[in-house]
Amino acid sequence: MPSETTTPAPRITPVSPNLFLTVFPSIMLPMFLAAVDQTIVATALPAIAGSLGDVQRVSWIVVSYLVANTIAAPVYGRLGDAIGRRYMMFVALAVFIGASVLCALSGSILMLTAARLLQGAGGGGLMTLSQALIAESVPPRERGKYQGYLSGMYAAASTFGPVAGGYLTEHFGWHSVFLVNVPLGVLAAFLVMRLPAHPSRGGSVQFDVWGTVFFAGFITPVLLALERAQRIDLAAAPMVAALLLVSAVSLVLLIRQEKRASAPLLPIQLFRQAGIWRTDTMAACVAGQTVALVSFLPMYLQVVRGASTAHSGVLLLPLTLGIASGSFFCGRMIAATGRTAILPSVGLAVGATMLLSLAAFAPLLSTGTIIGMLAVTAFCTGTAMPVVQMTVQTVAGPRFLGAAAASVQFSRSVGASFGTALVGAVLFAVLAARDTQTATMFASLVQQGPRALDVLPAAQQIIVRGEIADAFRAAFLTIGCFTTTGMLFAWWMPVRRI
Repeated sequence: MPSETTTPAPRITPVSPNLFLTVFPSIMLPMFLAAVDQTIVATALPAIAGSLGDVQRVSWIVVSYLVANTIAAPVYGRLGDAIGRRYMMFVALAVFIGASVLCALSGSILMLTAARLLQGAGGGGLMTLSQALIAESVPPRERGKYQGYLSGMYAAASTFGPVAGGYLTEHFGWHSVFLVNVPLGVLAAFLVMRLPAHPSRGGSVQFDVWGTVFFAGFITPVLLALERAQRIDLAAAPMVAALLLVSAVSLVLLIRQEKRASAPLLPIQLFRQAGIWRTDTMAACVAGQTVALVSFLPMYLQVVRGASTAHSGVLLLPLTLGIASGSFFCGRMIAATGRTAILPSVGLAVGATMLLSLAAFAPLLSTGTIIGMLAVTAFCTGTAMPVVQMTVQTVAGPRFLGAAAASVQFSRSVGASFGTALVGAVLFAVLAARDTQTATMFASLVQQGPRALDVLPAAQQIIVRGEIADAFRAAFLTIGCFTTTGMLFAWWMPVRRI
């Protein structure tokens, strides 16, 4: 473990008694809107497909938001650094609200996909600017508490999304999933007005157009390839390979452009700093672990453990509460002690131990014990979230706060997509090695849910469940490897105290 070092913090206005009431609600609601819209559409997809048709393209509604959200993050980060984050927050809210109305008015899947692209462009700004505004408005030592609150709220919003989407769709139709953003977005704009205005750098704004084009050419094929890989379809392998090739070429062009641009979209010198790239890698590992668990655990509980759909949703709540509690705890500890890296170093070690234990002993454990172990894992994982943002903001300094926040958002998006795709591929590969028929059945389970087993005789269902249970042990092992890698980078962080 490296020796303990500190990084000098930027000079920021002292804490005022009403800082929390002024800052947190104004930043929390935009972040909540961006986070909840990543998942709120999930439970509305069947209703949307039934209303608009074109079922084979319905996944575009989710993927388009993720792609635009990821591309927009560094754009807003760069513009926020140059002309002011408070001003850019109003721009992001306007784009998000307008796109939400267009989503509700869409009459086809293609129109809805285009509107979701625009909505993701606004959501990426809300996410990045919220994180940067914390660093701009709050003194370094106090940021721990705010980042803890924000990280916990983000985790809660992501899990709350499907529940809210199901309720709104059932009682008010799928259009309400998007229209609910309008009053909330207007309220968020009024709250943002309460934030103190900080001076921008001034002068003319130079924007890296080619950098943005090459970044889009890099990230879009990556996310599309990972989305295709999640379907566990070997016939899609050539398409995935072609997308990754396009992405690799775009990455080479992006790096070349950013080295020679006078005002780069992604400052290369920023990512050469160990405190940035090591922390972003840890963020990607944690996102891969968390999203893979949330994506595949319901199937495990329903197929292997016999839980109902509603009950499996309830069993996910300890994970959400664990992440939120871990984030709150970590934020308080940072505010009290100033120590950062020690928290995820210990927390991720405990989380990795829990997941590797599940890989070894899951068949011998009760469902309650498994959920308890995953709740502990979630609490320990939550300790990494505030540390990630605080570290990159401290290392980047006031000049590159937006770019630093965007780098974390990008890392999380890629980590979540890669983690989910890899765990799905491991599950499929293990099943294919044992029984190709079960592997084919698992592909149907991913697309249709546990009801795909109903066509089998009872005796064969038992065999299939047993084979899937063994495959999930390999999945837990894979997820545990993500956590272990994140732990190693936490030990390797050069900034250990704020």
